[in-house]
Amino acid sequence: MLFIFITACFLILLDQLSKNFIVNHFTLGESKEILSNFFNITSHRNRGAAWGILQDSRLFFIVVTIIFMAILSYYLFKQKGKLTIVDKFTFSLIYAGAIGNFIDRLTRHEVVDFLDFRIFGYDFPIFNLADCFICVGVFFLMLKIYNEEDKKI
Repeated sequence: MLFIFITACFLILLDQLSKNFIVNHFTLGESKEILSNFFNITSHRNRGAAWGILQDSRLFFIVVTIIFMAILSYYLFKQKGKLTIVDKFTFSLIYAGAIGNFIDRLTRHEVVDFLDFRIFGYDFPIFNLADCFICVGVFFLMLKIYNEEDKKI
């Protein structure tokens, strides 16, 4: 559990420092091109979830995050002797992402987003490091579940 806590704390710090940099050095809507026609840093705020769904549902997301974190903590406590290092890293990513955006919702009443990609002509929704942590963590979790199901066959 200590590994998960320390790793998640480091990732949360990284997420919050990046968001504070954007808030303090960019005006809302300001964009800096990093890689032409591919990647910009763009100061954006989101009052909803991924792709801007459920706008202005702050209280809902706060409650859901608290419930999710309680369930995840209970699961990890019950599994503590059975977790591999990859499992611990996976859950650290998911914790860090959830808490990073949770902090924004509590303190700023919105989530700071700034990673802005155009992929094959598609202007992907702007996101942040916490979102990356959640996506990578969920991807690893899906791989784990798939591998466990594959072993049962």
